[in-house]
Amino acid sequence: MKIIWTREALENIIEIENYISEDNPSKAIEFTDILINKCEYLIKNPDMGRMVPELSDPGIRELIYKNYRIVYRHINKEIQILTIFEGHRLLPLDY
Repeated sequence: MKIIWTREALENIIEIENYISEDNPSKAIEFTDILINKCEYLIKNPDMGRMVPELSDPGIRELIYKNYRIVYRHINKEIQILTIFEGHRLLPLDY
């Protein structure tokens, strides 16, 4: 099993780190490291997240960490990290 990051997910995690680093650079690195570790945990537990409520598609799931949503898809031997974003927003329906 391996993790595949979409361009959107990578760009979002960089944006999250940049935003937090405006106030606290060391906390920004720590926080994004935790987000990445949550994704790595999916290698052994690919179906642990809940179904994304906006989609009602059992193939697209999410993990919640603090106020962020990690949206992913488990296909064969891959976990595809689709996006990471603030939890107060809705997921766009183009997944």
